[in-house]
Amino acid sequence: MNNGKHTALAGHIWSVADKLRGDYKQSEYGKVILPFTVLRRLECVLEPTKDKVIAQAEALKDKEGIDPDRWLRRASGQSFYNTSTYTLKKIASDAGHAAEHLIEYIGSFSQNAQDVLEQYEFARQIKKLDNANLLYEVVGLFADLDLRPVELDDEGKRVLDEKDKPKVVISNHQMGYIFEELIRRFAEQSNETAGEHFTPREVIELMVNLLIAPDEDALTLPETHRRVLDPACGTGGMLTAAEELIGALNPDATVAVFGQELNAESWAICRSDLMIKGQDPENIKFGNSFSDDGHKGAKFDYILANPPFGVEWKKVKDEVETEHETGRGDNRFEAGLPRINDGSLLFLQHMISKMRPAEWVPGDAASGEPGHFKGGGRVAVVFNGSPLFTGAAESGESKIRQWILENDWLEGIVALPDQLFYNTGISTYFWILTNRKSKGHQGKVVLLDAREHFVKMRKSLGDKRKYVTEAQIKELTTLYGEALDAAANTDHPLHSKVKVFQNTDFGYHRITVERPLKLRFEVTEETLSALAASKPVQKLDAASEFIEALKPLTGQSWATKSEAWVALKDAVVEAGGTWPTGAPFNKALREAVGVRDPEGEVQKLKGGVIEPDSELRDYENVPLEEDVEEYLKREVLPHVPDAWIDHEKTKVGYEIPLTRHFYVYEPPRPLAEIDAELKSLEAEIQALLGEVTK
Repeated sequence: MNNGKHTALAGHIWSVADKLRGDYKQSEYGKVILPFTVLRRLECVLEPTKDKVIAQAEALKDKEGIDPDRWLRRASGQSFYNTSTYTLKKIASDAGHAAEHLIEYIGSFSQNAQDVLEQYEFARQIKKLDNANLLYEVVGLFADLDLRPVELDDEGKRVLDEKDKPKVVISNHQMGYIFEELIRRFAEQSNETAGEHFTPREVIELMVNLLIAPDEDALTLPETHRRVLDPACGTGGMLTAAEELIGALNPDATVAVFGQELNAESWAICRSDLMIKGQDPENIKFGNSFSDDGHKGAKFDYILANPPFGVEWKKVKDEVETEHETGRGDNRFEAGLPRINDGSLLFLQHMISKMRPAEWVPGDAASGEPGHFKGGGRVAVVFNGSPLFTGAAESGESKIRQWILENDWLEGIVALPDQLFYNTGISTYFWILTNRKSKGHQGKVVLLDAREHFVKMRKSLGDKRKYVTEAQIKELTTLYGEALDAAANTDHPLHSKVKVFQNTDFGYHRITVERPLKLRFEVTEETLSALAASKPVQKLDAASEFIEALKPLTGQSWATKSEAWVALKDAVVEAGGTWPTGAPFNKALREAVGVRDPEGEVQKLKGGVIEPDSELRDYENVPLEEDVEEYLKREVLPHVPDAWIDHEKTKVGYEIPLTRHFYVYEPPRPLAEIDAELKSLEAEIQALLGEVTK
């Protein structure tokens, strides 16, 4: 069955929507079509062993101490079963009792199948269809749908082909294509929320290519086994794409897919997809990956995800912080915690913890065979721009980036075009990580600018206005592979859209540049008002008399603090007052009568240490491998000779300013050209106004 036939059959299934129009919103069609498709496929898969399962169920009915589940699975030959004598065709033939019999039929499935159908809120849809007198018609349409995996003869036995193998009607792989097409239609019909559980196909394909293509040679070896995880799997599109690509490289490869999903409907769709394709649906766990890791302790060859952008993790704050602080469990969040309103870098830490460990195998000097990694894993994740640079030096985000780079896990980052997703038009980025970089690539990161690789869509879908073509996917996959070669071989030419950096290029010292506090001292109406309002003066027994004693000095100023204090004290004593003492008073006095002046007196703290001016304090980011004192001499002291660095405040930070590295300056147009354009537009407007006033 080719792709055209997949689409045609999916279109035929989707035509059920014609019956639903009026009673269902367009965005709700999938709530009926998807679960009924799952139900019909499961029925077709179980058909050859149905009688055997019913007989086994009857035999086990009165036996105590025996778990029937194991025996019924064995009888069905699948990971699920149904013990009912009903079929969709029988149910459709009794319109008056269709709802009652369908509920009973669904309740006779094994628990894992029931769990999936329950998440579709199937019982609610059955009631709604029944109330609209549509249920028996919809059941009848699906009962007539031939979704058998293999052909059966009149006795229910499998028909064999010329090679004595079961004759295929719709294989698991083909059924996966059909179901994916239905999911896509559902997502597009409800594109206001599609991005929450559906990633555009071409984005998935590109991401999977970048993740897996560097392993192409290894994947073609005999007896290839790979485990793939998506911890935010949605409807399972990325898992399907990874399985397909590995299968295309090596049809004999064994690929086991695993996932976890928080959205109940998406989880049900993903598990349905696995059941439909004959895979183990138990590999898809339900729940929050942060607080309830469904694959605790497990390791994988490939981990990929499109987690929600900028989603807060407040609901799982206690669990995450406990694991971070105590190191319990897999200690997934040891590097740090990002701000509460964006869990992107929590997802990345979780994914890194799932990488299969890598072992370095030394080379053989005698044979010239180079060293290489054995095992290991690769990670691909799509983020918005925030994880690249959000967070100051030594913030949670910065520490996580530092941890990743210092462990040499970041292989590359790819900047994608904006407007690729259904529910957001923002710019997005692929992060590719691995714990088994080639020797030449170690300590380096590839940045690839793919922002101009797109084609505009004729009709937008939500916020999606651009897509990446098959040719562009191949081009970018090749370009990324060449970039990895360039990172490992400095003689390899670089494309203009590719840059290679050392890990340390993304690190910096956040230095605090101080300048001395310089003051002159003066008495004005403003300084006296400020002094009168200060707490130390207000606490004086004769506060008003104290201020009155200083008023004759209004208009006078002094170059030094000592001169000012002598003059102020003499004025108070001459007026018969007492000069206050103590640090609080001296501080309040200086804050009131001291005025910042570049030519003023340098203020000093105890021990003769120069006091910094907080208002003149500045911060600079100095590349990690550059000496900060040399930087100060070159960049600061020529302009500010009395500046210095407060080394106690120096912090280490990491950020990846990708767009800055690919920025190309475009000079503004000449003024004459702009002026000519304005005059042309003005003439146009005048002409239009003339037409209106005729």
